[in-house]
Amino acid sequence: MRTVEWRGKPVWILKRTPEMIESLKKTDGEVADPNSKRTDFSETPDYALNEWRSLRKDILVVVGICPHLGCSPSSRFQSGPQPSLPDDWHGGFLCPCHGSTFDLAGRVYKNKPAPDNLQVPRYMFEGENKLVIGKDEKGEA
Repeated sequence: MRTVEWRGKPVWILKRTPEMIESLKKTDGEVADPNSKRTDFSETPDYALNEWRSLRKDILVVVGICPHLGCSPSSRFQSGPQPSLPDDWHGGFLCPCHGSTFDLAGRVYKNKPAPDNLQVPRYMFEGENKLVIGKDEKGEA
């Protein structure tokens, strides 16, 4: 995972392994908004209205700020039992301040303080190795 700054906010760019992508199917029933249909906190771009919440399954781009109180969650990619996490943890992010958990697509688990998924900013790829955050193919910012 790499962190970059965009509009004064941390944006996480995560290269997901095939195992990480596969784990998303296991968390579909455990997250509050699996297809990012809610728009209370932010509107998700159309191309991220899917299980993996991204243009490409292997690349996740999300703002690294918890929608609960603005804390920055930490990565907890290892699956399995760990302190402050459920025994059937599949990997993702933990906001240590109030216990909100997010899967590897930034989707918030049910019954957590965070009201919504992590925000997906507008973005696009220019070639194989360049990612532009803040606008997309439609020219929308």
